[in-house]
Amino acid sequence: MSSAQPETPAATEAVSPTFLSGIQPSGSPHLGNYFGAIRQHVASLEEPGEHFFFIADYHALTTIHDAHELRTNVRELAATYFALGMDPERAVFFRQSDVPEVTEITWLLSTVTGMGLLERAHSYKDKLANGIKPSVGLFTYPILMAADILAYDSTVVPVGKDQIQHIEMAQDMATHFNSRFGDVFVRPEPRLPARDDMAKVPGLDGQKMSKSYGNDLWIFEEGKKLKKAVGRIPTDSRAPEEPKDPDGVMLFEFLALFLDDEELGDWRARVAAGGEGAPGYGHLKVRLVEAIDAHFAPARARRAELLDDPAELDRILARGAERARERATAVRDRASKACGLR
Repeated sequence: MSSAQPETPAATEAVSPTFLSGIQPSGSPHLGNYFGAIRQHVASLEEPGEHFFFIADYHALTTIHDAHELRTNVRELAATYFALGMDPERAVFFRQSDVPEVTEITWLLSTVTGMGLLERAHSYKDKLANGIKPSVGLFTYPILMAADILAYDSTVVPVGKDQIQHIEMAQDMATHFNSRFGDVFVRPEPRLPARDDMAKVPGLDGQKMSKSYGNDLWIFEEGKKLKKAVGRIPTDSRAPEEPKDPDGVMLFEFLALFLDDEELGDWRARVAAGGEGAPGYGHLKVRLVEAIDAHFAPARARRAELLDDPAELDRILARGAERARERATAVRDRASKACGLR
């Protein structure tokens, strides 16, 4: 009689989705991070199913080699999420490195993953194309990312278009492992943001907002620094009374993130009409500063409270890790038994 294969959720009737997303602690989150990910993550808690969110500090080690900086970034990111509405009672929110089972699953996946698959990774090819010698960690980055996804029997992974390849690679690794050892890992599926959620957030110079470009605006910036940052948004020398096409005024791309349709439409109409009393770029920048400040003021105060008690932040992350480890340990044991280790 042959031994029975380990039963997994893949072999049973699905009841509800399991969502998973990871966030790198790369510094102070900016507006692009908020509108591109954080806002959607918080909103997703309204959907039925399980929700896992982790701070990817293992991944961050490919670029951050300062212990104090990494710890600070982790707490900053956690405080930001909690201040902006992430509820640790409704979601499993944790620090990646607090779940060591993920590194064990990474090794198991690496034994069935071909070099060619990793060599096709966009991040790896980009580094080579720019003359940068990648580390082993960067080369094997997709395996750790696949382990992050597969460790919790995730079925839905919300991503942007630039991350689709990583989900496809995780699918390939799960398929390779399952074809050799039985039905162990659940196949994850990507979810692209709905068109309504795809807010375009330009940088302060018009490029994509990015810390690496130095054109980002911190979510909780305030006072003179906020005014100075908004003041960097490029404009031209046309007088206020000169009619302008609102679609050609970058400030409206920022204002559209914060103003309701009625107010935004009024500003656009007045700029397009021009004439005496038409608003100038300075008026638009003042309104943008006011809107940003009003939108984030409550969360800014909550963030300050959370950072005043870093031990409590660590306790919240630890409680999340306990819940995450229960799932990851079961998946690790299932995979290990299947390939003969337990």
